[in-house]
Amino acid sequence: MSVRELVVLGTASQVPTRHRNHNGYLLRWDGEGILFDPGEGTQRQMLRAGVAAHDIDRICVTHFHGDHSLGLAGVIQRINLDQVPHPVTAHYPRSGQRFFNRLRYATAYRETVQLTESPVDRDGVLASSGTYTLEARKLSHPVESYGYRLVEPDGRRMLPERLAAHGIEGPDVGRIQREGTLGGVALEEVSEVRRGQRFAFVMDTRLCDGVYALAEGCDMLVIESTFLDEDEELAVEHGHLTVGQAARVARESGVRHLVLTHFSQRYSEPEEFERQARAAGFEGELSVAHDLLRVPLPKRR
Repeated sequence: MSVRELVVLGTASQVPTRHRNHNGYLLRWDGEGILFDPGEGTQRQMLRAGVAAHDIDRICVTHFHGDHSLGLAGVIQRINLDQVPHPVTAHYPRSGQRFFNRLRYATAYRETVQLTESPVDRDGVLASSGTYTLEARKLSHPVESYGYRLVEPDGRRMLPERLAAHGIEGPDVGRIQREGTLGGVALEEVSEVRRGQRFAFVMDTRLCDGVYALAEGCDMLVIESTFLDEDEELAVEHGHLTVGQAARVARESGVRHLVLTHFSQRYSEPEEFERQARAAGFEGELSVAHDLLRVPLPKRR
């Protein structure tokens, strides 16, 4: 059975707190696992969340600040220690290659797993599989940063009443799906487009075109909201978003489920993030993330 859900491993920005670990997010997409921004302590959070090294097929790092990448060393070594039987691909800004190298070989260990390095240096498609296309868009931060977006190919939804009207039933339903026509009836006559799901991951950035390109039409948007709205000047200065900015992006982009995360340690009232997001006009599903939260992707439209 296919499972599509976000497992939140950590939600703190810059430094961990008593209640928040450094960043870390695993997206389960059918039988594949994509690990985003493994900060310090990610390996332990995986244990607490019931996530195994075997669950990781792809690693996506937005940028090389420590709260988004210090956990790489431990995660990569754990993948090798557990002898994960499948290859793993790592995406990260090409400009941070020296940091990736240092983290990958931070200490001595035995390499047992094929880890493919696939650095990012421009907007565009990074990989395609049968169930999604992975894209990257450049963001605006003091160091080079990219956001990531998964797009499922559109499919078709069969319409029982139209199938019945044409006398198509049983094995013939599968046949028309495979072949596109049956007895002069086109697939388009008995089905409609089923829009593929879309997921975006946006971390440290100011407002920019890349943020909107990633968020457009997403079923789920995971986005940093480091600062409350009253601290917007700090957000701009340090290359971050406020909760109101994140919520307005989601509203204007037609996001169905907004997941706010990456919170400054200066705040202790998560309810205020929800209040300000709603005040900004976002009316869809909303999660103010906490460590070990699991969020299923919304059902297809």
